[in-house]
Amino acid sequence: MTDLAGPTGLRLPTVMRHLSVLEEAGLIASSKDGRIRTCAIRPEAMEPARAWIDEQRAIWEARLDRLDAFVISMMKEREE
Repeated sequence: MTDLAGPTGLRLPTVMRHLSVLEEAGLIASSKDGRIRTCAIRPEAMEPARAWIDEQRAIWEARLDRLDAFVISMMKEREE
Protein backbone atom coordinates (compact mmCIF):
# COMPACT_ATOMS: atom_id res chain seq x y z
CA MET A 1 0.00 0.00 0.00
CA THR A 2 2.91 2.30 0.63
CA ASP A 3 3.96 1.81 -3.00
CA LEU A 4 0.48 2.83 -4.13
CA ALA A 5 0.35 5.88 -1.87
CA GLY A 6 3.75 7.27 -2.90
CA PRO A 7 2.99 8.66 -6.38
CA THR A 8 -0.42 10.04 -5.37
CA GLY A 9 0.84 12.51 -2.80
CA LEU A 10 -1.86 11.25 -0.44
CA ARG A 11 -1.18 10.03 3.05
CA LEU A 12 -1.24 6.27 3.61
CA PRO A 13 -4.47 6.27 5.72
CA THR A 14 -6.27 8.14 2.94
CA VAL A 15 -5.12 5.64 0.33
CA MET A 16 -6.09 2.76 2.61
CA ARG A 17 -9.62 4.19 2.96
CA HIS A 18 -9.93 4.56 -0.83
CA LEU A 19 -8.72 1.00 -1.34
CA SER A 20 -11.15 -0.35 1.25
CA VAL A 21 -14.03 1.32 -0.64
CA LEU A 22 -12.82 -0.26 -3.89
CA GLU A 23 -12.53 -3.62 -2.17
CA GLU A 24 -16.04 -3.35 -0.67
CA ALA A 25 -17.32 -2.60 -4.16
CA GLY A 26 -15.59 -5.73 -5.45
CA LEU A 27 -13.34 -3.81 -7.84
CA ILE A 28 -10.12 -4.95 -6.18
CA ALA A 29 -9.04 -7.85 -4.00
CA SER A 30 -6.39 -7.62 -1.33
CA SER A 31 -4.44 -10.16 0.63
CA LYS A 32 -2.03 -9.86 3.51
CA ASP A 33 1.17 -11.82 3.90
CA GLY A 34 2.92 -10.78 7.09
CA ARG A 35 3.29 -7.00 6.97
CA ILE A 36 2.77 -6.83 3.21
CA ARG A 37 -0.70 -6.19 1.80
CA THR A 38 -1.10 -6.83 -1.90
CA CYS A 39 -3.92 -5.41 -4.01
CA ALA A 40 -5.10 -6.80 -7.33
CA ILE A 41 -7.59 -5.34 -9.78
CA ARG A 42 -10.64 -7.48 -10.54
CA PRO A 43 -11.37 -6.55 -14.18
CA GLU A 44 -14.46 -8.79 -14.33
CA ALA A 45 -16.09 -6.53 -11.73
CA MET A 46 -16.14 -3.74 -14.31
CA GLU A 47 -18.24 -5.82 -16.75
CA PRO A 48 -21.61 -4.34 -15.71
CA ALA A 49 -20.26 -0.81 -16.18
CA ARG A 50 -18.71 -1.72 -19.52
CA ALA A 51 -21.96 -3.33 -20.69
CA TRP A 52 -23.91 -0.20 -19.72
CA ILE A 53 -21.40 2.05 -21.49
CA ASP A 54 -21.61 -0.13 -24.61
CA GLU A 55 -25.41 0.11 -24.55
CA GLN A 56 -25.25 3.89 -24.17
CA ARG A 57 -22.73 4.13 -27.01
CA ALA A 58 -25.06 2.17 -29.31
CA ILE A 59 -28.02 4.39 -28.36
CA TRP A 60 -26.08 7.59 -28.98
CA GLU A 61 -24.54 6.37 -32.22
CA ALA A 62 -28.03 5.58 -33.52
CA ARG A 63 -29.28 9.01 -32.43
CA LEU A 64 -26.34 10.75 -34.08
CA ASP A 65 -26.83 8.73 -37.27
CA ARG A 66 -30.47 9.87 -37.38
CA LEU A 67 -29.43 13.47 -36.72
CA ASP A 68 -26.83 13.25 -39.49
CA ALA A 69 -29.44 11.89 -41.92
CA PHE A 70 -31.85 14.66 -40.91
CA VAL A 71 -29.27 17.41 -41.40
CA ILE A 72 -28.26 16.00 -44.79
CA SER A 73 -31.90 15.87 -45.90
CA MET A 74 -32.44 19.46 -44.72
CA MET A 75 -29.36 20.62 -46.61
CA LYS A 76 -30.61 18.87 -49.78
CA GLU A 77 -34.01 20.55 -49.42
CA ARG A 78 -32.34 23.97 -49.14
CA GLU A 79 -30.32 23.33 -52.28
CA GLU A 80 -33.46 22.57 -54.27
